[in-house]
Amino acid sequence: MRKLCPNLDKEDGLDTVLEVPLPEEMFSKTGGCSAAIRWKNMLNLMRADKLPDRSKAVASGNNDQFMFLLKIVGSALIPFQVQLDHAISLPVRDGCIKASSAKYIVQQYLAASGGQAALNSINSMYAVGQLQMAMSDIQQSGNQMNSKRTCEDGGFVLWQKNPDLWFLEFVVSDCKVSAGSNGTVAWSHSSTNSNASKGPPRPLRRFFQGLDPRSTANLFLNAVCIGEKKIKDEGCFILKLETSKDMLKAQSTANTEVVHHTIWGYFSQRLGVLIQFEDTKLVRLKSAKDNNDSIFWETSMESTLKDYRYIEGINIAHSGRTAATIYRYGKNIDYRAKVEETWKIEEIDFNISGLSMDCFLPPADVNKENEQEWDSRASLAENRTVC
Repeated sequence: MRKLCPNLDKEDGLDTVLEVPLPEEMFSKTGGCSAAIRWKNMLNLMRADKLPDRSKAVASGNNDQFMFLLKIVGSALIPFQVQLDHAISLPVRDGCIKASSAKYIVQQYLAASGGQAALNSINSMYAVGQLQMAMSDIQQSGNQMNSKRTCEDGGFVLWQKNPDLWFLEFVVSDCKVSAGSNGTVAWSHSSTNSNASKGPPRPLRRFFQGLDPRSTANLFLNAVCIGEKKIKDEGCFILKLETSKDMLKAQSTANTEVVHHTIWGYFSQRLGVLIQFEDTKLVRLKSAKDNNDSIFWETSMESTLKDYRYIEGINIAHSGRTAATIYRYGKNIDYRAKVEETWKIEEIDFNISGLSMDCFLPPADVNKENEQEWDSRASLAENRTVC
């Protein structure tokens, strides 16, 4: 992957470190007969957030659907918060047999991941990876079905500081997306818009694709074991986790209702590591007139993990594949899209020095939106007190 950009203004100037390292395949597709022209095209892409409003509108019109699917897969969240302390409590004998079995499986996973002591010594993380996304846009209308497939290369950088501070930035084709959490609010940002996620801060789904074993163990502490299954000839235990009604309500808005969000983890019986990670989320877009006119968004994601290697005593998955299906239906609407992401970790490190709160600040418009929400809540509380 390319991490440095040559100084195009001064031949003897220092190279610039790219915020997001780019794979060779992506660089070669930027066009141009020379490396200098390709770098200029690439720099224009990296500066997409600073384009004039008119140019943004044109780019938005061409890439709106691509960006939408990219944000769903690239910056998806998991509806649970990891524990704030360093202790992972596993009372195996408490609860029913399914819950006790799940806690025992998590214990084996902790041991296979390097042990609780090694995991508790980690307070921050940095990862660089390259990916390839294949998107199939399938539209159905009656008996007619149109399918269009695109395949693009890209790269990403991920920073994390325990437990709720994280920042992701990735570039695919001519689209650039970032997402993060400052411990108070989770947000996503692109060249077209920024938005904050409703409810308490949540971890990035990408952490559970083999990058953060401690968060994965915390996630499945309250799961139940529902059986066994073979994943590519590997016998696995299946752990299932349902999102509580309170959490679903916290994530819902005045116009949307999160109906359910279910998570499954497939843990190898032989190796103890996580082999596959799945989750399904259903959201209802409320109609102002009639509930029968509601529109539903169902997103199902499946990630397979492989190429486990020990980095500083922690067993990390270095490659994998994620397949996501987006289904929109209701009110005479029938739309499906499929996204397949193949990813590979190029570099990972732990306990990063100098990683301050400034590294996880949300965009200014997200801050403004959050402040307005808090002001409205405070005003409402004051009015109730007066009454």
